[in-house]
Amino acid sequence: MKKIFLLLLLSQAALSQQNTILIIADDVSPAYFGMYATADTASTPNFRAMANNGVLFNKVWAYPICSPTRASLFTGRYGFRTGMGAVVAGPTTNQLSTTETSIATLLRTQTSTPYATACIGKWHLHAKPGNLNNPSIMGYQLYSGSFAGAIPDYYNYERVRNGSIDTVTTYATTQSVNDAIAWLDTVPSAQPFFLWMGFNAPHDPYHKPPNNLITNPALPGTLNHINNNKATYFKAAIEALDSEFGRLVQYLDKNNLLDSTNFIFMGDNGSPNDVSQNPINNRSKATIYDYGVHVPMFISGPAVANPGRVNDELVTTVDLFATIAELSGVNNMNPNNVTLDSRSLVPYIKDQTSTPRGYIFSEQFGVSATKDGKSIRNADYHLLRFDAQAEEFYHIAVDPTETNNLLLTSNMTATDIVNYHALCDSLNSLLGTGSCLPLVNDDLKTADNRLSIYPNPVMNNLSMKGNDHVVLVKIYNSLGSLILQEEVEPNATINLATLGSHDRYGD
Repeated sequence: MKKIFLLLLLSQAALSQQNTILIIADDVSPAYFGMYATADTASTPNFRAMANNGVLFNKVWAYPICSPTRASLFTGRYGFRTGMGAVVAGPTTNQLSTTETSIATLLRTQTSTPYATACIGKWHLHAKPGNLNNPSIMGYQLYSGSFAGAIPDYYNYERVRNGSIDTVTTYATTQSVNDAIAWLDTVPSAQPFFLWMGFNAPHDPYHKPPNNLITNPALPGTLNHINNNKATYFKAAIEALDSEFGRLVQYLDKNNLLDSTNFIFMGDNGSPNDVSQNPINNRSKATIYDYGVHVPMFISGPAVANPGRVNDELVTTVDLFATIAELSGVNNMNPNNVTLDSRSLVPYIKDQTSTPRGYIFSEQFGVSATKDGKSIRNADYHLLRFDAQAEEFYHIAVDPTETNNLLLTSNMTATDIVNYHALCDSLNSLLGTGSCLPLVNDDLKTADNRLSIYPNPVMNNLSMKGNDHVVLVKIYNSLGSLILQEEVEPNATINLATLGSHDRYGD
């Protein structure tokens, strides 16, 4: 029988010190949590109880894969600033510079009472072989976990603990909580703490967790059964994570720490294709589509005013850097005067009026020639700009599965066009480069509106329909240079691909 630890209601009184525990689940999208009102979910009573007593965030973006997500909330900076756009897969791939200021360093050096800091579980910001003391260099008094990322076996894996390596055979999710509790036992009662818990679960390899942590201990757990029922075992790993989270909460309650501790729970990217609930194949983890970057998140604890709320504002995981800093009383969030992209979520936590983000941003680079690109959305629309010089544009508010690319249609509305330009301009401004696809203006149509031009915007083939006479067409690139002028026949199609990307985009 699965163990369930009921959560006590948390005090909302202002406290002299507040601790923060950051819980990162690996490779899980909101679709696996019933608190997001989806159909096929894992059993997570402890997470649900905590979310119900906090703020549940509906529109949260991470990066498409784990290392860049961790780097973004670790530093409060986008990947294109830190060089982190892909998984740290070895010593030849980009790794996070130890000159970056981490949230742990801020809590150690920029607070009136220095925080005790620990990072338990998955690190994945640096590679092996390499300096196994990097977590200590970047502000953590204790690091204990799978330094290089995924583990090959949840029951037999290598653990790095403050620079030393040992082999552990305790179930990995259980071991992470064991390590956390053992460390918390050493923190002086008068000292606030920050605990980063990067669980491996429910990332593959898929497996059967210990019977006492799941609702269906009768699962056979054979390789054949796992391979034919991956989603079942994926959910079992989530259930085991929920059970061990409940054990951690029980420890905090027993030791009078629960009422002074804020919890942040999040996923690091969307679920992978083999367990994805996305109706469109190959648009999950490791892609810049919404399912690849949309993650679950809630914040609960004494800092939350009027708990039990759902927040629909745009949020990104990079915002957790400033959020944790403000919750912890950091005096100077930017001691090295670098560009920070993080915005504190404390006004949302406190249920205060705040100016929301106009957009959220994600990206991927150094992964795949066809998947790399930039992704930006506002409340209603989502623009994807792939490095392969293709764009896609979705009205995500009415098309959440992103099935209708508006750039391939002939009936973009004025509102569609305004939002395309708003997102395109915001993306160009953020990156300091780029151009927007040409859009059809009213002055390109005949007085009686008999001429239509599509797709709009255009990438390759520009078609005209409805005109009954020869039309003189002039096409300019983003720099304002005339790149095509010719007369075309009724219902003609112009192949812009022959002009070349330089002519079309002005880059």
